[in-house]
Amino acid sequence: MTEFTSEEISSLEKRYKANLINSVTGYKSANLIGSISENSISNLAVFNSILHIGSSPALIGFVLRPLTVERHTYANIKSSQFYTVNQIHSGIIEQAHQTSARYATEVSEFGKTGLNEEYVKHISAPFVKESKVQIACKYVNEYEIKENGCLLMIGQIEMLRVQEKLIQADGWVDHMAANTASILGLDGYAEGKLINRFAYARPDEPIKVL
Repeated sequence: MTEFTSEEISSLEKRYKANLINSVTGYKSANLIGSISENSISNLAVFNSILHIGSSPALIGFVLRPLTVERHTYANIKSSQFYTVNQIHSGIIEQAHQTSARYATEVSEFGKTGLNEEYVKHISAPFVKESKVQIACKYVNEYEIKENGCLLMIGQIEMLRVQEKLIQADGWVDHMAANTASILGLDGYAEGKLINRFAYARPDEPIKVL
């Protein structure tokens, strides 16, 4: 085993350290967050920090880097109160990754990547038409992570849009059938493979396969 102490980690070359720490925890969700500015300019950005907060009420969160520079996603969400979370699948990983480029505020990543905006009902933020799983969220709250200045932003799910064939009888969404991608580190994209599903675990009872 190669070992790194906290002191050694601190002294690592910047890019090596970023790759190491971002990839060592394994696969992360790969999503595109869609938002729109006060001037009606759509924005799209790749995020690997979407996390489940709770099911009742239905809440999800994501982590934003410190606001020491302009953050278009943050500004748009605060002004409009809405944003969308869109699945990245293997067919759009290049376009999705391109959204991480630092485009100017007045430039829409949709136009630069060839991904298409889709607007639905009362949701002001754009969905990604190519995504097979789409979530619309309304801003609820934000919390500063004091240790590094990042923000945990919480949103309540206002709408789910999922391809019908992907939803199983028990409500489970089949991301393997959707070719959903995950992110390894900052720049690696992978597809998952289901090993098994298990029933709710109970003490002293054998595990049941679903």
